[in-house]
Amino acid sequence: MGQGRRRIFSGLTIALALTLAGCGGGGTAAKPDTAYQETLIQQLIDAKPGDVISIPAGVYAIDRGLSLEVDGVTIRGAGMDKTILTFKGQTAGAEGLLVNASDFTIEDLALEDAKGDALKVNEAENVIIRRVRAEWTGGPKTSNGAYGLYPVQVKNLLIEDSVAIGASDAGIYVGQSQNVVVRRNRAEFNVAGIEIENTQNADVYDNLATNNTGGILIFNMPNLKVPGFGTRVFRNRAVGNNTANFGRKGTAVASVPAGTGVIINSNDQIDIFDNEIGGNNTANVIISSFFSAGYKAGEGRAQAFDPWPESIYIHGNRFSPGGGKPDGVELQALRVALFGLTGALPDVLWDGYVDKAKFVGGNPDPALAICVDNGAARVLNADLPNKAKNPKVVELRCTLPPLPAANVEFAGPIPTESRIPAPGKS
Repeated sequence: MGQGRRRIFSGLTIALALTLAGCGGGGTAAKPDTAYQETLIQQLIDAKPGDVISIPAGVYAIDRGLSLEVDGVTIRGAGMDKTILTFKGQTAGAEGLLVNASDFTIEDLALEDAKGDALKVNEAENVIIRRVRAEWTGGPKTSNGAYGLYPVQVKNLLIEDSVAIGASDAGIYVGQSQNVVVRRNRAEFNVAGIEIENTQNADVYDNLATNNTGGILIFNMPNLKVPGFGTRVFRNRAVGNNTANFGRKGTAVASVPAGTGVIINSNDQIDIFDNEIGGNNTANVIISSFFSAGYKAGEGRAQAFDPWPESIYIHGNRFSPGGGKPDGVELQALRVALFGLTGALPDVLWDGYVDKAKFVGGNPDPALAICVDNGAARVLNADLPNKAKNPKVVELRCTLPPLPAANVEFAGPIPTESRIPAPGKS
């Protein structure tokens, strides 16, 4: 989780072609070509705006980090399972590929076993990441690189039809960005599958997040100047995210509880709808504040940081059983105390923090409410402001206005409404 995070509460439809292409994970038995990297490095150095760097099918050994600093360049392979850059023998560089350039497209290739982050795009505009696989082929390991696909401070971003596997922090991470679409991707066996952090106006839809520690995370970090808001998470499958946390000890990501489908922390204006969320052993959804996450603020809390999650709307999702084996002694004890030895925590777990300074006439401002209007789904208020003295199931039924679609022109039409029919309609 980007740049800042103890344990919370202690401590699709995905395109058939993508599923078939990426299902098996990575790697290849082919012997890597060791000579091609010099050609590729020279192409990156000599690149001019408008250039297309085509990498033919093959497996290519790369022993140092690659970089691009020229705007308007496309890097194109022959397919994410046909053009493979393997960094297994990497001895230099902090990333597999580092891009500091705008109007950039990368598509149809794989970055495997990078020493650090697989692909980092920094301080750019108009970026497309399409049909790219970032994978650590040895499975979940603490020694794996932190981030798979890692755009930071990007304005106008599209990540689609891609795969991220095995990152020791986040498979697909978008940080401090504006106008973002993340769609039709698969994130698997990462600590965090898909993470949207301190980002404004993002649409996350038609993705599959499974076998991660946590599936989809929407966060604001306290020490970053610009807060995130306005994220829609819809038509995703966040299922079976129960992989034991393998993040590096002492890092913030090591606090993510195994068995979580969606986590919202200290972020505002979040619309979670029309998703399939289930089989997550701790909770299908967690809503938490800065106060229960136990962050170390590092350089301190930024002036604009708001620690409370507000204007959260959860509706029209299809929840299947979860919460039966939560991660951590405290949550296990809570489950047994409230629901018995064979019981399970409710679909939504909320820490219970609210900002009373924003109450209107002694009552919470309806515009800032947490609304869970999702059929039979229940909400557990963990009562953490009172040290969990009176946790209980509560009703948070209300509605909020829909959020607009993200404004990314080159992404094409983006759905603006749920596919779930309104009550009484078919």
